[in-house]
Amino acid sequence: MAVLEGKIAVVTGAGTGIGFATARAFRDAGATVFITGRRKHVLDAAVAELGDRVTGVVCDVSVPSELDAFYSTVRDQAGRVDVLVANAGIGIAAPFGEVTEELIDSVFATNVKGTIFTLQQALPLLSKNASVILTGSTASTRPDQGLEVYAASKAAVRTLARGWALSARTHGFRVNVVSPGGTRTEGLLELVPPEALKQAEATVPLGRLAEPEEIAALTTFLASDASSYINGAEFHADGGYAQV
Repeated sequence: MAVLEGKIAVVTGAGTGIGFATARAFRDAGATVFITGRRKHVLDAAVAELGDRVTGVVCDVSVPSELDAFYSTVRDQAGRVDVLVANAGIGIAAPFGEVTEELIDSVFATNVKGTIFTLQQALPLLSKNASVILTGSTASTRPDQGLEVYAASKAAVRTLARGWALSARTHGFRVNVVSPGGTRTEGLLELVPPEALKQAEATVPLGRLAEPEEIAALTTFLASDASSYINGAEFHADGGYAQV
């Protein structure tokens, strides 16, 4: 079913992983999709695979001027945004005691500052009743050792959604959070050694990691009109990891 037929969607951080799976799900649901990524060759490959209804623009969401340029493209080509997925994010592991100022600045610049400006600079383009979806993480409630800074940044994302939900009447959008658990993405596979991944799977009540497409399916629901009365909520797609 084309539940997003005719809608204009933006997905940041969509060159690979959950963002890419979300862009593909939106395309399959009938949307015209604009995606961002920081690596041109990765973004070009994603657009080539996704096809004509997907436009890619190289953009670092932590740089407001680059977001301005991105939204100029969206405005010129589509004129509005019906669905906005602020997905771009990074995770850097460091044991407590070895956390650097550079690590903190990098993680919070992308995950918090980037999320704020991704929505704020989209405000003039958001259509009435637009759906805004932020990518959180189960780490915000169950942080792993070495990822405390990342977890703190995702806790901030959850708090932003609560605050922004109060703006729904003023600005005409609704905002929700999708918080994945461990998901089999390029980023996770690069960050976590294989043996640690096996141990992580054993802690999930469903006994496995998520696939990016499973997260995208939840995001597609929140993007659709079927979720029209949902605002300010957080949805955990974590196989029960942070729930029991």
